Amino acid sequence: MRSLISIPLLLLLCGCADLGYYWHSTRGHLALMNQRVDIQDMLASDEIDAQLQQRLQLLQEIRQFSIEQLDLPDNGSYDSYVQLDKPWVVQNLFAAAEFSTQLQQWCYPFIGCASYRGYYDETRLRAYIEHLESQGLEVYVGKVPAYSTLGWFDDPVLSSFIDWPEHRLAGLLFHELTHQRIYIDDDTTFNESLASAVQQVGTELWLRSKNDGEALLEMSRWLAYREEVIALIVSTRAGLTELYAGDLNETEKRRSKTRHFDAARATHDGIAAKHDISGGYGPWFASELNNAKIGSVATYNSRLAAFVNMLAAHGHDFPAFYRYVEKLAGLDRETRNRCLDAWDESANPDTGICPMRENVSRSGAESARSAG
Repeated sequence: MRSLISIPLLLLLCGCADLGYYWHSTRGHLALMNQRVDIQDMLASDEIDAQLQQRLQLLQEIRQFSIEQLDLPDNGSYDSYVQLDKPWVVQNLFAAAEFSTQLQQWCYPFIGCASYRGYYDETRLRAYIEHLESQGLEVYVGKVPAYSTLGWFDDPVLSSFIDWPEHRLAGLLFHELTHQRIYIDDDTTFNESLASAVQQVGTELWLRSKNDGEALLEMSRWLAYREEVIALIVSTRAGLTELYAGDLNETEKRRSKTRHFDAARATHDGIAAKHDISGGYGPWFASELNNAKIGSVATYNSRLAAFVNMLAAHGHDFPAFYRYVEKLAGLDRETRNRCLDAWDESANPDTGICPMRENVSRSGAESARSAG
């Protein structure tokens, strides 16, 4: 019911200038929800494609594992399927000035401000891009294969990600379902780091439960590659920020900016070769780079190590871990961050800073052992 109420409220609270945009967003999302087909009905049909049947069955196994072993929500999310006519569901628009790495912000009712603007409609997107470029802004459009409604709707499985490698498919579900399990206002780093930790640990437990050593190696390789690529993007952005703050004239800044991007491409190629990754971020680097594109890569999982340490300290007893995280979420931001600092450095931090650790249940410990 709350999802139905939120739509008219959203339209009433937004300004007239944005009414068309919000209506387009609402219409696009509802159109997606209306295309959902029950997965069990699909699997019972004789007409289903054999490869799609295999992937949907795998996904159902992953979903059951998330409930039984990771204590993630047992609801209607990922029980339905939507076949899209493209390899993405929505496009996110980012914008930045020619000599700035700061992204433009847009503010929305309920969710606050964000550094992107999502579009379902290509014509509306192109018109807004022209508007931004006429103001001298650089733009980047990211094609998004999946998104979560944080439990407001029963999120469907989409054709845009159903054929992902198994470790990425499992990781996506675990990540998004964690947001449905625990999500606090105004702390994106906390939310994303928590979800990334459950994603990483949960995916490893899933693959171990299947004795899939090859997939574990593939996941390990991908994580190491991705970590280096994110670090490269962060350092490139820092170098550009320093460049733009300097005393060079605009012509010299443009030349140096191009050199920064060329160097980033070359460095990425070396990283990909080292980890034997084909594809990956290769097409992203090979196409045009600008401030908006570099700024679009968020680094919100800086607390990943802290939450991984918490999980280990609780013996991978996920119910006990979540109870502890809920206590942590209830602290004021300063105290919470001090506690996360402690968990970053130790799997047994000073309890004078952090809440007392939850007792690990026997069933939780046994569940973790059986999964591993």
